[in-house]
Amino acid sequence: MIEITPIHRLDCSIHIPPSKSYTNRALIAAALAQGESVIRNPLKSDDTLYMAQALRQFGVKVVGEANAFHVSGTGGRILAPEKEIHVGNAGTAMRFLTTFAALAPGKTLLTGDQRMQERPIGDLLQALQDLGITAKSVNKNECPPLEITGGELTTDTVTLPGNKSSQYLTSLLLSLPAFGKGVAIKIEGKLTSTPYIDITLEVLADFGIDIDRKGNESFEIKPNQQYKACEYTIQGDASSASYFFAAAAVAGGRVSVHGVHPHTLQGDIQFLDLLEKMGCSVQRENDTVTVTGGKLQGVRVDMNSMPDVAQTAAVVALFAEGETTITNIANLRIKETDRITALANELRKLGAKVEEGSDWITIKPGVYHGASIATYDDHRMAMSFAVAGLRIPGVKIENPDCVKKSFPNFFEIFQNMA
Repeated sequence: MIEITPIHRLDCSIHIPPSKSYTNRALIAAALAQGESVIRNPLKSDDTLYMAQALRQFGVKVVGEANAFHVSGTGGRILAPEKEIHVGNAGTAMRFLTTFAALAPGKTLLTGDQRMQERPIGDLLQALQDLGITAKSVNKNECPPLEITGGELTTDTVTLPGNKSSQYLTSLLLSLPAFGKGVAIKIEGKLTSTPYIDITLEVLADFGIDIDRKGNESFEIKPNQQYKACEYTIQGDASSASYFFAAAAVAGGRVSVHGVHPHTLQGDIQFLDLLEKMGCSVQRENDTVTVTGGKLQGVRVDMNSMPDVAQTAAVVALFAEGETTITNIANLRIKETDRITALANELRKLGAKVEEGSDWITIKPGVYHGASIATYDDHRMAMSFAVAGLRIPGVKIENPDCVKKSFPNFFEIFQNMA
């Protein structure tokens, strides 16, 4: 457990870690390329290390150096793992590997920790089945463990619901080109978290794969494409930066964050627009963003395109004048924990008045006091509630090691901001 030390005013500069989203996508693409790729400045965290180890089990040579991964690609000719692949609670690894495993001749068993075995993946399994792949939930509950049997695609069109997770679509887009056939993926309903699809298409293009996109309604994979090995540099993580942007908003003063491009495709960079709307000032430069705190006002905001910063926004809302309502966040209920309910529980511990619905949460300021914050083994709960401790004395974060999932040295940097 860590107790956060309140800070009355900030004036500091922070360097953020690389992007988890880009790192895991690049690892998959490099594994499918022919030849050696060098992924520079990758994130080295639990989630990306699970991914690297899983690729090794498929016969992909992945060598880690201090600031790089060297990946010897297979051209899509991977091996069926001899043992089950365990990815902890790494949702991106589980979902991306589900389609990747269909390329292996034989059976692959994908599993994870207890929470992972509660996280639904049925829409992706159904899409693979519709394409002719044997893909099933071992416990027949649409959740891991999964058994995937490699094979050939038997159709060239598949329909995928878009409302639960963009990672299902990313999984298909990353690995289906390696089958060598043309496939059209049609999206049913509204596609959630679309900036993550932008990232996927950017990474694929950099590795030589062309996807014909028609809005958010269909994605056509052209036949006979080959992934090209390359040197790829991972950019800074906008999600990780959000906690320091929020720190300036909550504690007041100025925080400059280095290593994040203000015009990145990462949807979480839109958090800056939200902070401006709430009353902060933001200065954007080439690879540095500076946030200066101001008098905060409550807002109503749709966060479907930036769900990973919804918890951070909810904590900032504690210190705003008036209530804040965050909407269109139903997919938070199938993350590392049910993030809407977890948020409501822990915000109330601090003294806030909170209401929640199936896809929204409203925060009304109250009289605050310290509390021990449960993190639900969710890295984003730990990091977002640390921000509350900058203003509220006595905030203690349980199980702080859960931040190793995406930002291993978060608390070291956070506690040194003063």
